[in-house]
Order: sequence, then C-alpha cells, then structure tokens
Amino acid sequence: MGDHPATILIVDDEERIRRILRMYLENAGYVVDEAEDGFAALKLVKQIDYDLIILDLMMPGMDGIELCLRLRETDPVPIVIVSARGEQADRLRGFEAGADDYVVKPFSPHELVYRIKAILHRTASLQETGKKSSGSPVAISYPDLLIEPLAHRVTVSGKTVGLAPKEFELLYFLALHPNETFSREDLLQNVWNDETERDSRTVDAHVRKIRKKLSQRSPEAAGMITTVWGWGYQLCAENRK
Repeated sequence: MGDHPATILIVDDEERIRRILRMYLENAGYVVDEAEDGFAALKLVKQIDYDLIILDLMMPGMDGIELCLRLRETDPVPIVIVSARGEQADRLRGFEAGADDYVVKPFSPHELVYRIKAILHRTASLQETGKKSSGSPVAISYPDLLIEPLAHRVTVSGKTVGLAPKEFELLYFLALHPNETFSREDLLQNVWNDETERDSRTVDAHVRKIRKKLSQRSPEAAGMITTVWGWGYQLCAENRK
C-alpha cells in the first residue's frame, strides 16, 4: 500500500450491495473494483494486486467458499466475507476456507469500514511488529519451521507454505512466545485485538487451518501447535535455532 490508497475488490451478485459498499469505501479513501461473481473476480485478481477482497457467500456459479479456497491456493490477500448466513457453522466454514473476518447481513457499513481499516492496519504494521528496537527483522527458526515476518513467509522443510494474513499473525504470535499457553480469549485479544465481539471458536478454526497447511509439508511442524485441554494453545518448541 505505502503512500497509495488501498485497492479493494467487492465480489457480490447484488448490484445494490456493491453500490452501497463502493460509496462507503470510496468515501473512506479506498480505490474500489467490483465483480458480480467468482469467475469475474478470479480474472481481476490475475490482473490486479488487491489489498483486500470482500466477498459474498451465496453467488451463482461459484459460491464464496469455493472462491475463497481458490484464492487461498495462491494469494495471501486479506478476505472479508459478507453474508446473510449467520449461523456459527457458516462462520466457521468461512474461517476454515481462509477468511480473515466474517460480517453478517444486514450490517452497518460504518462497522464494516472499521473492520477493513483494522485489517489493513494490522497487515501494514506486521512488518513493524517483526522488528527489534534496532530495526533488524525477527525471523523465528526451528528445525522444520522458519517464520519470516518481513517477507510474510512461512517455510516448512524448505518449502513455502501459504498462510492467510490472520493465520500468519496467529502462528507468529505463538512462535514469539514458545511454550507459553494462551487461552482462546487471550489469542482473540492479542491477534484480532479489535473491539468486535467474536466467537472463541474462531481461534479453533484458524488453528485447524494452520495445522492442516503445515502438515502437508511436515507433520512434526504441525504438531508443534499443541492443544492444552481446558485452557487453550501453545507452540511447543524445544529446539529453536
């Protein structure tokens, strides 16, 4: 992003919703593109490096979950799902597909803009949180796992693993505090750290997603994220380099 306004893609088959979102986002200073379905969105993503994508779940041809999964195959761009489906199971499906946030329709456009600002701010400041006071980057290294905050890159057994922004932030936070147990509420406060009320199972969904991705390269690396029953999670690290 730098000194340029963030570019956001809205993917929704309802023209009215796209028009409302565009108005509020442009008033907030963002550059906005629109796509009426998942296929059009994938074409745009190949041409433009978006800073954030807003997508609906219920769209013809390709629903939002499939689109989210396909985006996550190659792109770590932050994704916000906006959907009329508000059940907990729907939210968890969205997070497991790689979404960074989930907003239920009808929604407050002002709140959505706030959430987007918070996500973009955290994404932009992630590099700063990965620096020591001297300004040098803090790369965290274990035998099978390397986390590089400045490059926003995770390497497992020598191969890159693509994580969504919130997945990366969660893994990096745990790695910064090895062998320390955090409750789900602790992680919501430290990783999501906004004022929006969230279900603690959001953390569970992200942990499952991280473990699944790491296990594709190394079961040992995935096993470093351990569940402390009745309490929360920790990154068990005995052999940090």
